[in-house]
Amino acid sequence: MTQTRIHCQAPAKLNLFLHVTGRRADGYHLLQTAFQLIDRCDTLDIEIRTDNAILRTNDIPGVPAETDLIVRAARLLQQHTKCPLGANLTLNKILPMGGGVGGGSSDAASTLIALNHLWQTGLSKAELMQLGLQLGADVPFFIFGENAFAEGVGEELHAIQTPDRWFVVIEPGVQVPTPAIFSAKELTRDSKPVRIADFSSTAEMFWKNDLQTVACALFPVVDEAVTWLSQFGNAKMTGSGACVFCAFADEAAADKVIKQVPDRWISWKAKALNRHPMADLLQK
Repeated sequence: MTQTRIHCQAPAKLNLFLHVTGRRADGYHLLQTAFQLIDRCDTLDIEIRTDNAILRTNDIPGVPAETDLIVRAARLLQQHTKCPLGANLTLNKILPMGGGVGGGSSDAASTLIALNHLWQTGLSKAELMQLGLQLGADVPFFIFGENAFAEGVGEELHAIQTPDRWFVVIEPGVQVPTPAIFSAKELTRDSKPVRIADFSSTAEMFWKNDLQTVACALFPVVDEAVTWLSQFGNAKMTGSGACVFCAFADEAAADKVIKQVPDRWISWKAKALNRHPMADLLQK
């Protein structure tokens, strides 16, 4: 019997480092980063409709259904494949918006993976990644299905092995608008490119997030969170902010730090993942 509904996970990501190495003629910045999947997830419940309507069934404060990336992802796949079916989409939002953990992009990617499976539209992983790029630079990574060293605007991906470990993540309580960071005059845009062969958890100690200085200047609370978490290890901001993270060897060490995080911030722990929880649904 054909499957008609599915429960999906949409995991967060952390940027283990993020360097801006240049700028293209069209204004897009050239980046190098290492994407790490973690087990903190939004969840989606998706059900096939026999008409072609795409409906988000629940309210999400601050995100109108028409602009929601899950609705846009479903419509994009529907139009691209000329699929006559529709879908009901229910999103349980846990990941912070404007936090640099890729929540919206991950939701969109999981929607594409799930509907390609449910609708039996038959797109390969590479085709889905290409489609996802139209929704945002981070979407292809989540469809890629494993941790990755990324270049270009973030779409050139190479699989990497990362250590098993835990992360403490602090949400400083602000949403950092990505365009404000990338348009800042102070942004470093000429970091020396690094080689994927040099990437290791040891080298990672010396690599940084080029967007962090600008975000900390614009949003002092981000700077406070980095400073506080730095007493326990190599703390840095993920993506264009605002979340700040630090890696720990085991869950007990992460728990010890979580207990000390000041009440003014939301904090949580997450385990490193090697594969996307929906990777088995991807077609080669």
